[in-house]
Amino acid sequence: MVMAAPRSSKTEIVEIQQDRVKIKVKAPPVDGEANSALVEYLSKIFKIPKKSVILEKGQTGKQKSFLLVGLDKNQVCQTIDAILAGKGK
Repeated sequence: MVMAAPRSSKTEIVEIQQDRVKIKVKAPPVDGEANSALVEYLSKIFKIPKKSVILEKGQTGKQKSFLLVGLDKNQVCQTIDAILAGKGK
């Protein structure tokens, strides 16, 4: 699960809270802009095409669930851990 925080200064993974990855999103939550920004960001950090990042739940809320096609849970966790470790968290 992803906890989105729209209208932030930049798009980045901030922390893990209660089994949710908190991601700040620069885009506003208007007309799907924040969702599009999240899809683009996730495709970039996981090095997969945007079409492989599927928003399954939470189109209009802050709590979202994404399917990352071609990645398993272990790969996702390793990538997120590496990003957070690089931030000193």
